[in-house]
Amino acid sequence: MAIRYLAPTGTAGTVPELKVSPLAERSGLRVVGEVGLATYEVWEGALEQAVRGDGDVYHLELSSVTFVDVAGTGALAAAAQRMGDGRRIVLNRPPHALRRVLEMFWPDLSSIEVSMS
Repeated sequence: MAIRYLAPTGTAGTVPELKVSPLAERSGLRVVGEVGLATYEVWEGALEQAVRGDGDVYHLELSSVTFVDVAGTGALAAAAQRMGDGRRIVLNRPPHALRRVLEMFWPDLSSIEVSMS
């Protein structure tokens, strides 16, 4: 059974999507869409790639992510905590709300770096 989401006007909207694709220029993924209940499995798969990667730095290009719920932020923090010593996830241009929740609940998590450039 699919979950129906209502658009702000009260009409039925489309189910949120989350698309991931590899970055061509560096180790990581470009993420597009929304991170929430309907897309959580895709998000967890992307984070698992980061954890399993073998480089010191794994980039998540998030400039086209419009929303990340608290559970999605928690999954990101948990993945970062599972990274090996000296490894980190770099969030490239994440949504403001994601940065804010990370600052509030995981202020000392050194395995996540935020880049606004």
